Amino acid sequence: MNITNVRVRIVQKPDTKLKGVATITIDDCFAVHDIKILESEEGYFISMPSKKSPDGEYRDIAHPINSETRKVVADAVLAEFNKVLAETPVEA
Repeated sequence: MNITNVRVRIVQKPDTKLKGVATITIDDCFAVHDIKILESEEGYFISMPSKKSPDGEYRDIAHPINSETRKVVADAVLAEFNKVLAETPVEA
């Protein structure tokens, strides 16, 4: 599996943990949209696309099956996020 494209949109809302939203393309043939980039006390992390179930819990719609693949996805998304963040002017 190769992540062949990563697009990140920065979210500039001051009072939210959501800092960006990403789309990845895998092997130039499969896209995953709405990967959230969130900020915690430990730093940035990703949350895979999810939907709210009838019982009120959120369940991932698409997600890596193992920790190695999750790391590949997270590293690619966060690298692009940091690049885009460095190029984005801060709103006043």
